[in-house]
Amino acid sequence: MKISACIVAALMVVASVQAAPLSEAEAHSNGWTVPLENNPSFDRNVSRQSLRAWAKFRKLASGNRIGRINAVTLPFIDVGHDYEYYTSVQIGTPPKTFKLNFDTGSSDLWFPYTACKTCKGKTIYNPTKSSTYKKDGRPWSIRYGDGSTSKGILGTDTVSLGGLNIIGQTIEMANEISTGFQKDEIDGLLGLGFNSICTVAGIKTPVDNLISQKLINSPIYGVFLGKAANGGGGAYTFGGYDKSKISGKLTTVPVDNSQGFWGITVDSLSAGSKSVTKKFQAIVDTGTTLCLLPNDVAATVAKQVGATDNNDGSYTISCDSSKIPDLHFTIGGANFKVPGADLIFDKNNDGTCIAGFGYSSLNFAILGDVFIKNNYVVFNQQVPQIQLAPIAGL
Repeated sequence: MKISACIVAALMVVASVQAAPLSEAEAHSNGWTVPLENNPSFDRNVSRQSLRAWAKFRKLASGNRIGRINAVTLPFIDVGHDYEYYTSVQIGTPPKTFKLNFDTGSSDLWFPYTACKTCKGKTIYNPTKSSTYKKDGRPWSIRYGDGSTSKGILGTDTVSLGGLNIIGQTIEMANEISTGFQKDEIDGLLGLGFNSICTVAGIKTPVDNLISQKLINSPIYGVFLGKAANGGGGAYTFGGYDKSKISGKLTTVPVDNSQGFWGITVDSLSAGSKSVTKKFQAIVDTGTTLCLLPNDVAATVAKQVGATDNNDGSYTISCDSSKIPDLHFTIGGANFKVPGADLIFDKNNDGTCIAGFGYSSLNFAILGDVFIKNNYVVFNQQVPQIQLAPIAGL
């Protein structure tokens, strides 16, 4: 899977189209939400996640319905105190259930199948047991920056997202996964990036097919990630968004998808009342755990919040949230906050704490779960654009 701590790299965002924002009534009424649940027992590895985030983005450095349902909300499980989130997805006929991480920073859908000898403890897909499976046979392979890998062959089958049946979805069946994936809670990954970054050219993503098969009325999905401190969980709503989760109005932000990612411009960043930097580029990525900033931006933030560089992409920060100012991101002319308390990501055995932001050799920011669990995001693939609003009640 591809989750990671906040890394930053430069992305040239040139948005050629900006459509008028969807009305709240229109978007919300057509949505179907999937909830997330909480799983408190998980061993987190921030360093590994930073490496994965860097590897994923390094190329940028220098009629098939159930009844009347046409949108769906999927509940998610919060693993390892906001380390990652996954939901259940049904694949095949009869359906088999897999735990998949939904990742806006990649575009492949993969999980283990019967030929995998390194997938002990995972849910295993058996193509011979599904009446809707069709053979493809082309190979695929993914490698991450920490050395984690997954590879196998392609096929097609029915994929069900909370009752929306995608017919003939290309699936990547893994016959080998490396140790990092073997130890992970999830079975595989479902990418929500653009199809230009699929491992095998020409594949349609699940969202592509939700739209082309007219399973959703609107080409959008809303993302709510819960905080373990508030009970965890979360939900993705395909075909709409959950109005009850937002505070105030949605702010529309143009997206540059030229590199296959959800690229946006951050107008400015401040820590408390002190300005950190003006404009920089960022990628909105549900598959990255932290907020990863460009080196110079991260260093300035660290100075303002009293964090110490660990020289590995992470920072040590005070465990007393009262001493840490909030971060304020200005995006599309509106303010989006990450509270000082959420800049404390984890506590070490020696009593020190790891920050919820970091850096790498990339020159754009990756706005991962530390940002998203404070700000609701509506992704619109067709414009493309995102819409943002602070999460209600925070």
